[in-house]
Amino acid sequence: MAWPVLANGLVLGVAALATILARGDPDQFRLLVQEDGALEWCTFWAFLLAAGVGVANVSRELRQRRLPWWSAGLALFCFLVAMEEISWGQRLLGYRPPAYFLENNFQQEFNFHNVTPSKLRKLALSGIIAGYGIVLPLLLLIRPLQAWAVRLGVVAPPLALVPSFGVVLVFYRVSTFRFRTEWVELLLGGCFLFAMLAAGALRIGGLRSIELVRAGAVLTASILVLGLGVGSANWSAASRLTPELRELAQRELESLDHDLREIAARQGRAFVTKCGLHHRLYTFVRKRKYDADDLRTLQFASSSGPEVARERIDFFLDPWNSPYWIQDRCSKDRSRRTVFVYSFGPNRRRDSTRWEVAGDDLGSYVAAVENSSFSLRSRSPS
Repeated sequence: MAWPVLANGLVLGVAALATILARGDPDQFRLLVQEDGALEWCTFWAFLLAAGVGVANVSRELRQRRLPWWSAGLALFCFLVAMEEISWGQRLLGYRPPAYFLENNFQQEFNFHNVTPSKLRKLALSGIIAGYGIVLPLLLLIRPLQAWAVRLGVVAPPLALVPSFGVVLVFYRVSTFRFRTEWVELLLGGCFLFAMLAAGALRIGGLRSIELVRAGAVLTASILVLGLGVGSANWSAASRLTPELRELAQRELESLDHDLREIAARQGRAFVTKCGLHHRLYTFVRKRKYDADDLRTLQFASSSGPEVARERIDFFLDPWNSPYWIQDRCSKDRSRRTVFVYSFGPNRRRDSTRWEVAGDDLGSYVAAVENSSFSLRSRSPS
């Protein structure tokens, strides 16, 4: 039983790593869960490889003159999840999503799961984990149901993987830290990949050979997911280094800085934000009561140039078609406060900390308070 120990150990290990980082190293945890980062790409590759193995299983069933509707459905499901994970290549290719998604998807990305109500998403995810990974294998322990499944071509995950699906379900339902869903998606991708591999293991030489083939497949697939995930994240970041776009983004950020301070001055306020705020700029505009058109008609619009698509201005997108963000942070004693607008920059993932623009992010500081001495400033990160 080498392969179940390996598969379950990998799933449990990743869940434990996520918990340790969330509690002990929140900065590293925050970096790992960023969009277009290694974690997201590993999830993509886990589901895409699962889809590929599923297609191989479909081919094998066709050769056996069986109707592979179940395996084909699983392969299609894994492919759709993989593409949803990377927003159908939006950040990779840098294209602008249709206006419907910019307006109704809170992440302003081209995917369908984020325009689905949150409660429905959670219910669906829990149902998939529990129904496919736990309930179905246990039901098929009943002989009449097992015979029925064979006749219909239903292939359940191996009973040996029930602990893995159980870990994912408990992790999802019990953990309380933010962004746990990103880890759940990776864990679930691994579970689907291992289940597909187990179903398609080569039948050579008896039970012991099957176990060795499955163990080797699980180990090889895990190494592939990690290597392809990290490599894809690095390649994706390196492919977008364009000095002209960086200069344009910086001009736009400084214009947004100027416009936010001008709006605050019109209202007789020091800030248009509140401590603790951290939103995409478009989300912030929709939630505030002041006339958001100010930000679309003042200096920001003119700094973008006449050739810039109106949608990029209307939805506050940077030159890489990712959202601009605004952050307002205060210390507990309110002696320190920093407000800045920023872009994820060419790598399209957040590198900034709670207090400053960092990494390849671009930003402009709207305001700063140090030792209860208030000052307005606008500067670019060095």
